[in-house]
Amino acid sequence: MTVGIGKQVADFTSVNQNGEEIKLSDFKGRHVVLYFYPKDMTPGCTTQACDFRDHHESFKELDAVIIGVSPDPVQRHQKFIEKHDLPFHLLADEDHQLAEQFGVWQLKKTFGKEYYGIVRSTFVIDKDGILQKEYRNVRVKGHVEEALQYIRENLTNK
Repeated sequence: MTVGIGKQVADFTSVNQNGEEIKLSDFKGRHVVLYFYPKDMTPGCTTQACDFRDHHESFKELDAVIIGVSPDPVQRHQKFIEKHDLPFHLLADEDHQLAEQFGVWQLKKTFGKEYYGIVRSTFVIDKDGILQKEYRNVRVKGHVEEALQYIRENLTNK
């Protein structure tokens, strides 16, 4: 089952870069920008994470938290955060249950080789846990600004 626009997002629990359990419900009363990315330390994923880092204060001013999710283990997330000074949670979704819940664990094809992996996607969840916006097959350039603008224009009075 995947999530849908205008629907309550089922609470989930995952482990962050410090091995701490994080629940979606921990952020009730705040907007959540949940972004899925394929792999720590790769060029596109690093650019995206650094864009979120560079706009972190702007999201914070709109009462929004940023949470990244990839299938990487906790230790790799720790290194990624330390290397790029990332000020937000990265969830280790090694069994890809969260990715499946959001419908982003899909068959991909690169150079003729098929494999399952994360399709870069972002979900904007409002303060009540309702999915308000989804971005699938995200292109990194300009995406963070687009998500920030969406919250600014559509969720600041909620």
